[in-house]
Amino acid sequence: MGPDDKICYCYHVSLRKLYHFARRERLQRPSQMSDCLGAGTGCGWCIPILCKLHQRVAEGWQLDGSTPLEGLPENATDYAAARQSYIKSDKKNTFDADDASS
Repeated sequence: MGPDDKICYCYHVSLRKLYHFARRERLQRPSQMSDCLGAGTGCGWCIPILCKLHQRVAEGWQLDGSTPLEGLPENATDYAAARQSYIKSDKKNTFDADDASS
């Protein structure tokens, strides 16, 4: 997925916005990612990705395209399709990382 692809579909928050927010604010906890335009407070689909992004930014990961964020599919179309399956299922707030990367 690219930097400008949405991670949080409920509030239309891109990977780039989340990344820069986490770097700028030096977040102490993954739950603080929700302070970035409400990401993660809607359907819950993106919460595991927000947690992973928080962890990777704390480790010094760079959003430069050379190292993708684990848990994300290669393209936004697959990510959106996996989210649609999640929305239609009874698996709300029980995100399975394999669903997003398959």
